[in-house]
Amino acid sequence: MPRHAVAANLRATLLITLFTGAALTGPAAQAQAQPTDTWATLAPLLAERCVMCHNASAAAAGLRLDSLEGVKKGSTRGPVVQPGNPANSEIIRRVKGSSLPRMPMTGPPWLPDADVARLERWIAAGLPEGNPASASAPATAATRPAPGQPVTWVHVAPLLATRCAQCHTDNGAMGPPPEGYRLTSYEATLAVADRVRVVPGQPGASELLRRVQGHSRPRMPYNGPPWLSAEDTQLISDWIAQGARNAQGQPAPVPVGAKVRLGGTMDAQGRLDGLPLHIGPGARVEKMPRAGEGAQVRGRVGEGGRVEVERVRGR
Repeated sequence: MPRHAVAANLRATLLITLFTGAALTGPAAQAQAQPTDTWATLAPLLAERCVMCHNASAAAAGLRLDSLEGVKKGSTRGPVVQPGNPANSEIIRRVKGSSLPRMPMTGPPWLPDADVARLERWIAAGLPEGNPASASAPATAATRPAPGQPVTWVHVAPLLATRCAQCHTDNGAMGPPPEGYRLTSYEATLAVADRVRVVPGQPGASELLRRVQGHSRPRMPYNGPPWLSAEDTQLISDWIAQGARNAQGQPAPVPVGAKVRLGGTMDAQGRLDGLPLHIGPGARVEKMPRAGEGAQVRGRVGEGGRVEVERVRGR
């Protein structure tokens, strides 16, 4: 065989080898190397990141993710999975953030891309069940810190999701979120757009807690009674007192200058349910409430989270 023909054959063989190697390590081979999950193998992932809010009769939006039947049934707004069509499945849109609020509510961190891909492959395969006996037991809605550990957003978010977020979300049970206040994310809960409802380090100055306690009206959640239990109320109070920490355990800064609007009962020391009020000479006083009378207070957050009153009136 002529030398140029041998060289040509060698080049062709090399190209075939390189092409074949690329094909075996390309996207198609990777997809083949990643088996499709079943409900039995995905249940532990959902139990860890989703079931804390989406379980039992108080499941957020009526969506239960603690059973395959619950996933197939969907939420009060309709199906969340379309077998064979992950791109149009609401559960995928939520975990990716293309539909809001993004899930899980305790994020960030959100689901890793690898776990999202697992969900997508499972839906694309038609929701195979697998061996039900191997699926993990569902997590409970109550999430509490270990002894000695601080309360973080991870512990509070499931409670807000199951008792508050059905109204305080876009297109919720009451339409738009009441007063524009959303409880679907850490950032929204601490927002200061019109006024602040959570003053880190100051539970008594936090309207969110005062609404839950019934000091500010109307008492929340709006569909109560039953109201939040004493244990759940204390969890929110501890979270705020410890700095309203995010999911990573970092305390939030005090929003000095933000507006506050509080309701409650004045005591003999001029405090609002025990909360000291700083009433300067420029404050507007309308019918100063006496001890034991209701009061409405408007003001701003000062240094250290103290309430600097701009207006107070009896109610």
